[in-house]
Amino acid sequence: MLTSYFRHYAETYSAYKSGPICYEDGCLYRGLITLYEATGEQNWLDTLIAFAQKQVAPDGSMTGYELEEYNIDNILSGRAFLYLYKKTKDERYLKACQTLAKQLETHPKTDGGNYWHKKRYPYQVWLDGLYMGLPFQIEYGQMTGDEALIDNAISQLSHALEIMGVGQNGLYAHGYDESRAQSWADKETGLSPAHWSRAIGWLTVALVDICELVGKEKMGPVFARSVDLLGEIVKLQREQGAWLQVIDQPDLEGNYLESSATAMFSYALLKGARLGLGSELVAPGLKGHAYLEQLVADSDPQLLPNIVCVAGLGGFDGNYRDGTAEYYVTEMIRADDVKGVGPFMMASAEKLLLEK
Repeated sequence: MLTSYFRHYAETYSAYKSGPICYEDGCLYRGLITLYEATGEQNWLDTLIAFAQKQVAPDGSMTGYELEEYNIDNILSGRAFLYLYKKTKDERYLKACQTLAKQLETHPKTDGGNYWHKKRYPYQVWLDGLYMGLPFQIEYGQMTGDEALIDNAISQLSHALEIMGVGQNGLYAHGYDESRAQSWADKETGLSPAHWSRAIGWLTVALVDICELVGKEKMGPVFARSVDLLGEIVKLQREQGAWLQVIDQPDLEGNYLESSATAMFSYALLKGARLGLGSELVAPGLKGHAYLEQLVADSDPQLLPNIVCVAGLGGFDGNYRDGTAEYYVTEMIRADDVKGVGPFMMASAEKLLLEK
């Protein structure tokens, strides 16, 4: 059932922002890659190639991409382009990756050494960005033999975890403002006030992907933090198998079971178990996956509901996002957003690997 659903989704998917390279399309790319790796079925790779060729021209230029925006989100698709270069030897993908690597060379950083989330969000680090940029930097460093890139990525990840951890609750804040200029930022810590599930989901996916890329030893203290975080995620799983939009506030009015975070946590738990972060992660990972599978099975036509479209911090359009728990439950929800379906593909691929 899920194979049919994913194939139909991928075949009918159109560029999330009508063409320009974006992290949303990168989520689909990651889903297709993981399904191909888990099954060996050529159609997943063919679909990926067909879509990527629409966004990367033969000269390596990427649709709608502007380096000077310094948007860390744009880096995510580079992981797929690296993958396709290795698979096809098509130079367009190498050239695209070289451009993205050039962005990282000059991407502004906090005084602590972390990439700004975007040029228009100065001195801010968001959990989302750790997933968008650091795994690509590691893979590019591995391909080019540049160990300094790998070491820097691990250092950035470690520093982000140090500054974004919240007290003793084992969780991490969505955002950090080194300048303390944003009204959402605590004046002492610089942290945003609530725990948004998908932000933490991006972090967990980054942690297990980086663990796979570099191994436990190279991760250093980040490995122990990864184990601890996944343990906290298990504790916060709801009886149904899913996780809440504001993960640690079950009594919050309007809080709901959110599908994209559930997919990310299911993926991270199953992959974490495969990588040796703990066999006890398998059962909650499968429970989360089963919850999502049932949602799709119960819908007609088949779709994945309850995906928050977007949530952020601050902003410039007059609708300032204050990062409170109450804010996160007001954002628009829709079915089949790729930020949920892509990670659900990834979780399904991990389930297939578990069954082999």
